[in-house]
Amino acid sequence: MKKTIFVVALSIAGFVAVWRFDPAPATSAPAPAVSSAPSASASSGAVTTRGSAEATEFGTVQVQVSFDGSRITDVTLVQQPDSGRGVDAIPLLREEALQAQSANIDTVSGATQTSESYIKSLQAALDARGS
Repeated sequence: MKKTIFVVALSIAGFVAVWRFDPAPATSAPAPAVSSAPSASASSGAVTTRGSAEATEFGTVQVQVSFDGSRITDVTLVQQPDSGRGVDAIPLLREEALQAQSANIDTVSGATQTSESYIKSLQAALDARGS
């Protein structure tokens, strides 16, 4: 009888713990944007520039843009978010940037913070190319 009461008590405690579990990360105010000076490098006609590092609550976003002349040939991530929907949004943002050949792209629904940080970093890299 004592063993049954003990097992039931542990089962209830386990149920309450599972019931109260919240899989969402603890939300806090997003970290302020961290800006590092964009950098540019050139070799054999191709130019590569880095955008600013933009912090979000899911991680820092920083892009590197490769150019051939004035054409954007590639956009890669130097730093990327660790979690959240923004991780899935990165390939979409890259494709839009390559298609638009600018930072004038739409944000991805559900990944607004990551999208806005991606666009800011992309614009900083494009601005660094122009200077």
